[in-house]
Amino acid sequence: MSETGGAETNSTGNNTRGERVPAIERATGRAWADWVAVFDAHGARSLGHAEIAKLALATMPHGVESEEWWAQGVAIAFEQHAGLRVPGQSSTGTFRVSASRTLPLDRDAALAAWVDRFGEVTEHLGHAVSGSRSSRTEKRSFWRFSLDGAGKVEVAAALKDAAKDQAKTILAISQEGLDSGDRIEEWRAYWKAQLAQL
Repeated sequence: MSETGGAETNSTGNNTRGERVPAIERATGRAWADWVAVFDAHGARSLGHAEIAKLALATMPHGVESEEWWAQGVAIAFEQHAGLRVPGQSSTGTFRVSASRTLPLDRDAALAAWVDRFGEVTEHLGHAVSGSRSSRTEKRSFWRFSLDGAGKVEVAAALKDAAKDQAKTILAISQEGLDSGDRIEEWRAYWKAQLAQL
């Protein structure tokens, strides 16, 4: 990445997702070129994800809010920049995709809307559903299931801002365990289309 946040192609042909860089720079107060310099000075190109994330946290500028979350984001962006993973690829080498939508409902109603519409579907894009189950924590409500040959899916509902508005929920669909990145955009469009129907 350049200091201005534009995509910079490296020797592997992988790019950091360009839209991530301005957000990282704003949140951390550090230019992307400076982040790259920090990682390179510590030999991060030969480290695993956990070590890169720890390095990001240890070198995070003072006063950054949600610093652990941003350390993960900075680590992933660097891994993409360095060709250690491509966009959509997890630290285990599999691929993941997600989509989300804000709904004018509380979290249980938002999740129930998705389950009522899609909870009984037996396949998604030709992959059979198994192991459907629900769960709930203090902050989120979940519906999870597996897809034969296409990983696992989690539908999660969380209040957008519990302190300000009890009637807005972020409903997010995350799919993990895809064995290649070839169908990421197809799956993203598919999950976005479901969310658009709610």
